Amino acid sequence: MIRRVIGAIILLFIVSAVVFAIFFLVPRIGGASVDDLASRYVGKSAGAEQIHQTAIRLGFTDPIWVQYGRFVKGIVAGADYNYGAGIEHCPAPCLGYSFLTQNPVLPDLLDRLPVTISLASGAAFLWLLGGVATGVLSALRRGSVLDRTTMGIALAGVSLPIFFTGLLSLSIFSYGLGWTAPGGANPMDASTPWDWAYRLLLPWITLAFLYAAAYARLTRAGMLETMNEDYIRTARAKGLRERDVVVKHGLRAALTPILTIFGLDLGLLLGGAILTETTFSLPGIGQYAVQAVTNNDLPKVLGVTLLGAAFIIVANLVVDLLYAVVDPRVRAS
Repeated sequence: MIRRVIGAIILLFIVSAVVFAIFFLVPRIGGASVDDLASRYVGKSAGAEQIHQTAIRLGFTDPIWVQYGRFVKGIVAGADYNYGAGIEHCPAPCLGYSFLTQNPVLPDLLDRLPVTISLASGAAFLWLLGGVATGVLSALRRGSVLDRTTMGIALAGVSLPIFFTGLLSLSIFSYGLGWTAPGGANPMDASTPWDWAYRLLLPWITLAFLYAAAYARLTRAGMLETMNEDYIRTARAKGLRERDVVVKHGLRAALTPILTIFGLDLGLLLGGAILTETTFSLPGIGQYAVQAVTNNDLPKVLGVTLLGAAFIIVANLVVDLLYAVVDPRVRAS
C-alpha cells in the first residue's frame, strides 16, 4: 500500500510535467510566440498591446524550466497573478487563475463538481449492475436466444454515440412523453432526493447504456474463461451449490479486469463527462471545459485537465488496493 501511494504521488508530478509541456512547451516548439500563449489567457477581444503586457506579467519570456518551477510552485504553495489593475492571490492548490472572470479556477471547479459526481456515481451504479448481471447471464446461457439478444443490444450500445442517444432520449421521453426532466434541469437545485434523482434519471440511463454494453461483453468473456478453470470443476465436485460456484468462485475471479476498467472509466467521468453534460445542459465540469474552450480561456482548460488527471490517478490507486479484496489470488501473492 505504501509503495502504491508513493507511486501515485510521483505520477502526479509526472502528469504535471506532461500537462505543462502540452500547453506551454509544445506550442513553442511548433513556432508559437509568447504573445500567442498569452492570447489564450485574455480571451478573443484583447488587443495586441494587452496581450504583450500579459505575456510579460505571466513570465512567458523566462526560460522554460523557470516557468515550470513557477507552475509547480503555484499548485503546491499558491501563486500571485498580476492582471494589470492589481495583483490577485490564488491559494494552494492553485490550478490556474482566469483573467476573464478574475477568479481562481479551483473554486469554480469545486462548485460544479457535485453535478459531475452525481452524474458519474449514479450512472456507474447502473452500468456496473446492469452490465455485470447481463454478462453473467449471457455466459451461463452461451449460444441461447438470451445470449445473442443481449450481446446484440450491447453492440448497439457501444456503437451509438452519447450525443445521439441523449438527444433521441430527450426528444422521446422528456419533450414527447413528459416522463423525465427536460434538458438543463440542475440537480443541485432539487428540493428533495426524489426530485434530484428525477432530474438525473435520463442522463444516468443514457450514460449507463453506453458503458453497460462494454461491461456486459467484458464480463461475458471473463466468465466464459473462468468457468472452464480446474478449480471451478473442483468446486462443483465438492457439491457446492451452483449459485456459490458462479458468484463466489467464477464471478469473483472474473471481476479483476472489470475493476481495472471501472476505475479508469469512473476517474475519467469525474474529470468531466463532456458529451453527456453538454447534451443535457448540466452545469458540471464537462460543460465548464467546453465553455472554457469556446471563450479561449486556457487557465480553465488547464485546471480541468489537472483535476481530471488527479481523479484518474486516485481511482487507479483505489483499484490497486481493492485487488486484494476482490481476488484472493492477489492477496496470496
